[in-house]
Amino acid sequence: MAKEVTGYINLIIPAGKANPSPPIGPALGQHGVNIMEFCKAFNARTEKSEPGMPTPVVITVFKDRSFEFITKKAPNTYYIKKLTKLTSGSKTPGKGEPVATVRKSQLRELAKDKIVDMNAKDLDGATRIMEGSARSMGIEVVEG
Repeated sequence: MAKEVTGYINLIIPAGKANPSPPIGPALGQHGVNIMEFCKAFNARTEKSEPGMPTPVVITVFKDRSFEFITKKAPNTYYIKKLTKLTSGSKTPGKGEPVATVRKSQLRELAKDKIVDMNAKDLDGATRIMEGSARSMGIEVVEG
C-alpha cells in the first residue's frame, strides 16, 4: 500500500551545503519533517556535485512525517553564466549592447545535459529554451 502524501516542498539549495537555517528549516519544520535527517541525506547525495551549485530539490512529505526527495539539474542561467564567465546577466536585456555572445552549438551541448529536467519533446526544443534563457539575460545568440 502506498503512503499518503501530505505535501510537496520545492527548494533550491547549494550542493553539499544544506543546513537547518532558513529556508530549509522553516519549510521542513512546518510539515513535521526531521530537518537534520534531510540535510544529511541531501549533502550525501550532492557531495560529488560542484560545491555550491544551486540544486533544485522536490521533497515529498508523507502522512507519517517521512519524506523522499529528488534532485534536479541546476537552472539554465547557472550553466549559461558558467559558460560565458559572467557573474550576472544584463540589467536591461534587449536594450543596448549584449553582455556576452554564445553560439547555438554551445547551447545545444548544455541542452543535451539538461533535457531530462526540461519541458521539451526533443533536443531542438530544449535548445530553443536555452536560447531564450540566454537572450533574457542579455546575451547574444549567434549561429555556429
